[in-house]
Amino acid sequence: MNWVLVSEVIYIAIIILVCLRIIYDTSNTAKTLAYLISVIAFPIVGILIYFAFGVNYRKRKMYNNKVIVDTAFRKIMQKRLVKQTEEKIKENAENRELAYMLLNDTMSPLTSENHVKLLMNGENKFPEVLQALKAAKDHIHVQYYIYEDDKIGGEIEEVLIQKVKEGVTVRFMYDDFGSHSIGKKLVHRLKKGGVLVFPFLKIHFILFANRINYRNHRKIIVIDGYTSFVGGINVSDRYINSKEEKKKLYWRDAHLRIDGSGVQYLQYLFICDWNFCAGDKLKPNETFFPDLRDLPKPGKKLVQIAASGPDSETPTILYSILQAINLASKEVLITSPYFIPGESLMDALIIAALGGVSVKLLIPAVGDSRIVDMAARSYYGDLLKAGVEIYLYTKGFNHAKTLVADTNIAMVGTANMDFRSFDLNFEVNAIVYDKAFAAELRDVFYEDIKHSKKINPTNWNDRPLYKQMVEKTVRLGSSLL
Repeated sequence: MNWVLVSEVIYIAIIILVCLRIIYDTSNTAKTLAYLISVIAFPIVGILIYFAFGVNYRKRKMYNNKVIVDTAFRKIMQKRLVKQTEEKIKENAENRELAYMLLNDTMSPLTSENHVKLLMNGENKFPEVLQALKAAKDHIHVQYYIYEDDKIGGEIEEVLIQKVKEGVTVRFMYDDFGSHSIGKKLVHRLKKGGVLVFPFLKIHFILFANRINYRNHRKIIVIDGYTSFVGGINVSDRYINSKEEKKKLYWRDAHLRIDGSGVQYLQYLFICDWNFCAGDKLKPNETFFPDLRDLPKPGKKLVQIAASGPDSETPTILYSILQAINLASKEVLITSPYFIPGESLMDALIIAALGGVSVKLLIPAVGDSRIVDMAARSYYGDLLKAGVEIYLYTKGFNHAKTLVADTNIAMVGTANMDFRSFDLNFEVNAIVYDKAFAAELRDVFYEDIKHSKKINPTNWNDRPLYKQMVEKTVRLGSSLL
């Protein structure tokens, strides 16, 4: 028997079967093509990459239990939230298409009577966080992608342990990949101090590759069911720009403090994630979801939360961004540290620009991944041709994830403009329907472009062909980045 021939036949059969599985199991066209190219061009490595990162295990076992538990929780919450939301949408019809979409897709309520404060950079966020934590009376819920055992991490740790001594229940959830450095010492100290601590989706060596692919990128703090923080700033000294200390890199980012009924959906998200990773059975009650009619009315801002992840039926955050762009008639301002948009977002931006909407995109001049930067640059030509203005932030690293549409809609959150945020990670964005707040975020955008370099379309198109070729080649695998 010719074993060489038999081996070749088996080898080709395996390649064909893997390709058929990719076609059948991958719904995203860009991802399908990327995996097919990698398997055909680099068979052994490509197959390993696909089974490590490409197989959607969440459709099988990984998140089955989470979806079941979350769905049951959602049914309980539905009576509490949906009716009042429908009434508010009718009263505030200006952005009803986006508000209804989120309500119908994820049951996210449109909430009123909120106070919203924009916190730019860590030096403005963390004093607010420490002050709010110290004022907690009943419970503190903390959820972070990156939490580091450094100066600010230690300050928050001290407050959390002190609040436990005062009788406050503290739950602390961290992403096991993003916060891997705290897994021993800091976590041990928190537990010793009485804090309830769990990692989200613990990484074990055998399942390392796939579990590293689905990360919880959310940054949420909820205090007493009434005060919350959400946005792009993790807990790390790198986010604090100190005048006293000389720092190599200026870090630009955005976060929100929300007081009022807008906190309730963030609380819902935290409890769903907590029950999944801790194996707990927390249920909605007056402690977690207080009757806001009995509490002070802190403000008049309308707030709605967009959240999605590997357990979502739809890419809710992507849909909310597309709808916001579609509703804009004058201006769309987007800040994102990573920009790998995909076809639907590219089409939305190009259609808006061709339709006379002023579309401006602000991204870092130099990112933290050369491959991602090259993939991102491959999209610029089509956007510039349509009239989109692209600015490269040069003062430091702009890590903010924000969007402003017509000074009617303002978004601040954790989601980047890329495949990973829209499809793989657990993400959350806060949407504020308020002209004054949107104008404030708009002012921040225009201040930032003063520290940016605008791309000249003519010069961009005249770049050497080899550079454009390399970028377009990297773009073939952009859906895998």
